[in-house]
Amino acid sequence: MKVRIVLVEPHEAGNVGAAARAMKNFGFTDLWIAGPRPQRPDDISDWWAKGASDVVESATRVATLEEALADVHLSVATTAVRARQVFEQLAPQDVARIASEHLSEDQTLAVVFGREESGLSGREIAMCRRTAVISTSPAFPTMNLAQSVAIFCYELGKGLRPAPPAQDPAPGHLLQVLDSRARRLFEEVNFFGEKNADRICAELQALAGRAVLTTREASLLLSLVSHLQKSREKP
Repeated sequence: MKVRIVLVEPHEAGNVGAAARAMKNFGFTDLWIAGPRPQRPDDISDWWAKGASDVVESATRVATLEEALADVHLSVATTAVRARQVFEQLAPQDVARIASEHLSEDQTLAVVFGREESGLSGREIAMCRRTAVISTSPAFPTMNLAQSVAIFCYELGKGLRPAPPAQDPAPGHLLQVLDSRARRLFEEVNFFGEKNADRICAELQALAGRAVLTTREASLLLSLVSHLQKSREKP
């Protein structure tokens, strides 16, 4: 799916730059700024963007939120709730799940963020199809604009990030050698004492099995056991 971040009448240029940087961190570049309110004139937008100035410079500026949402397939308003009555409170991960389940690759999700000091109006929230909140402390519920953008982009970008490299589970014969050598070492140091050696070894194997040892990890443990045995053999 395509993700569009919509900022409604942001006042601080630094927040716009920081939001752009957060977007680019997680693979998104489609930034829209809605409303006629001018941003405070300063030079800190580029500083806060830090490598994402292209996202700020290519941002689409429209006069109204209606224009920013005209061609999207799912729109989500973000709010801090506060005293207003919000009938739906999706978490950022819920937004990511719903969008992935209902939107195709060529369809667009718009996540809408309000003004720094007052957020979105009730009318603007009603213009969006769904409503989402970030769970925060009731004593201090409001978040910085760019930080909020980062949290939503993080959740939405999970599916875009490369999967971790596949693990290389240790082959059975290597684990058998490790078990055998380890048991021999335990016997040499009288680890079992009067206890049932078979039962203790079974528990230790179950413990190691939960880790799903890789070839490197099993080889490292086998090397450790071998070195301990050799050190005991020295006079």
